[in-house]
Amino acid sequence: MLFKQFVDDDLGCASYMIGDERSGEAVLVDPAFAIEPYLAETERRSVRIVRVLETHTHADHVSGHGRLALEHQVPASIHPAAEVAFAFDRLEDGAELSVGAVSLRVVHTPGHRPEHCCFVVSDRSRAQEPWLVLSGDSLLVGETARPDLAAAAREGARDLFDSLRRLLELEDGVELYPGHVAGSLCGAGMSSKASSTIGFERRFNRSLNLDRAEDFVQATAEQGSPRPPNMERIVELNRGPFVGRPPEPPRVSSSEESVVLDVRPVQQFFASHVEGALNVPVSGSAFATKAAFLLSPEERIVIHAGSQEEADRAARGLNSVGFLELAGYLDQPKTSARLAPLGLGELEELMSNGAIELIDVREKSERDEGYIPGSRHIPYRLLRASAGALAGECPVATICETGARAAIAASVLVASGIDARPVQDGGVGAWKARGNAVTSFRRCGT
Repeated sequence: MLFKQFVDDDLGCASYMIGDERSGEAVLVDPAFAIEPYLAETERRSVRIVRVLETHTHADHVSGHGRLALEHQVPASIHPAAEVAFAFDRLEDGAELSVGAVSLRVVHTPGHRPEHCCFVVSDRSRAQEPWLVLSGDSLLVGETARPDLAAAAREGARDLFDSLRRLLELEDGVELYPGHVAGSLCGAGMSSKASSTIGFERRFNRSLNLDRAEDFVQATAEQGSPRPPNMERIVELNRGPFVGRPPEPPRVSSSEESVVLDVRPVQQFFASHVEGALNVPVSGSAFATKAAFLLSPEERIVIHAGSQEEADRAARGLNSVGFLELAGYLDQPKTSARLAPLGLGELEELMSNGAIELIDVREKSERDEGYIPGSRHIPYRLLRASAGALAGECPVATICETGARAAIAASVLVASGIDARPVQDGGVGAWKARGNAVTSFRRCGT
């Protein structure tokens, strides 16, 4: 049996190639929009892709099924509840799909989305019993998927509870390969491990240990984490007509009437950048997700990169979250603006004198664990829309946990004309370690 897992560390997404090298055939499960790694693997293995299987309509990234269909005539398969606008082969509960000696049994597992399916895989040249299960966005490593992206949260959670019971009918030794790992917004509390077993999850996954449906619904219906950025557009792209490879962004000399996305490392941005640019380093974690939180697909976006490799990587990341028509790469940009980072010692002095307003740009769950008294909470992803409320005489400092989101937030505020500086030698944890006060949010009765 041919089995290959592909993990996009930036988005926390996993896709799979499964086949039989003797028959020279393989299927792809949940392919990413950048299909080049799959093509390279098929060439290396001397196999051809005969079908794409989608566990569901993805909400956080654009699927590669359109490119594979348009560029390589590979048919796509999905459960009919997805109500897609493209030609597809129907996946039905209990159906058996064969690739040489490899069998994939379809298990309809609604909850995350109504059409969601898992695939139980057996290598019949070895044994008839299942070897592994591709669980998509239902059962994750250490967690279960969020049920609020396609239906009412409680309704989705009830369906998910029943679906998970079906997966727990599998033997303990069956290996589990999910559609997401830590870094994705399609579930909370996931492990960074890329696989597990049914037995391990049965014993240690806290959500699976909730035996009553109502307890499970109560615990999982309200995730509290933000929805994936650009979600509605991504879902429609994945449900709609096949999406092909976008054109190569041209080199442009002007950034007028454009949003400049500076994808260089933060220190280069601090030293000199195009006035009004937003900085999301492509070398940082979750680049595509962070950029998508700040940008709108309706905007004219040009990329400022330090190299062609950086520019290409940024374009691929933006394509993956639905930004398919980029205005171009900025050629020989005029960089005159600078941004001065702030140290914790200087922040202490400024705050003691009331000379600065501190904005905590982390997510609510992080802030509830501990925040600096007197700070104001606005997650970085919301700052571009709310920057006008911060305009005033007092300068602003931004803080997170490590400095990465604080730098993004400061670039957003400066682009809006606000005097802002990011804290860069640590964050709230480092502030506390210096002996400063931190307050935690406590709910009534706790």
